[in-house]
Amino acid sequence: MMKRLLPGCLLSSMIIFTAVAADLKKGDGAPDFEAQASFGGKPFAYSLKESRAKGPVVVYFYPTAYGRGCSVQAHTFAVNHDKFTAAGATIVGVSLDSIDRLNEFSADPNYCASKFPVASDVNGRIANAYGLTVDESTIGRKDVRGVQVDHGSIARTTFIVTPDGKIAAALGGLKPAENVAKALEAVEQLAALSKKISE
Repeated sequence: MMKRLLPGCLLSSMIIFTAVAADLKKGDGAPDFEAQASFGGKPFAYSLKESRAKGPVVVYFYPTAYGRGCSVQAHTFAVNHDKFTAAGATIVGVSLDSIDRLNEFSADPNYCASKFPVASDVNGRIANAYGLTVDESTIGRKDVRGVQVDHGSIARTTFIVTPDGKIAAALGGLKPAENVAKALEAVEQLAALSKKISE
């Protein structure tokens, strides 16, 4: 029994790569959430609790679907999806976008490419639970397609959530591709630590 408990305890003690302006930090409990999400253009009910039961989850908050940096980030996550899977991790994006926008974004081969789900947090409830605030001043901006965005934005922030529901790393203040690289580094460290413990 003790051997079973050790991985979760040790995995939760990972370092924070970059400080973020969020209330939650390494070792804190990650708020579980359920939300309408889209995967491959199809809506479904996403549950963080169910996802983390299978392994670490990369929960990444981003300003908007089809945003300039958000498009780079989604594409980079999609391109590196197999590496996250090899480390035993899953990915979920969270934004203030409506499910209709996310259906397009999740299936778009240039962005999410049907590799991972993106969840709709239209009222900012999930973001707020993670200590992130909504910037309403960005309402009315245009995305990379020239379509007006009718919601505010959340700062680009990524949390690595362990199977026992703890935050192993929090990443903020990074460029989109760097954010993905640091998230991959974090889950690969978790995988290596878990393997070492089980040997």
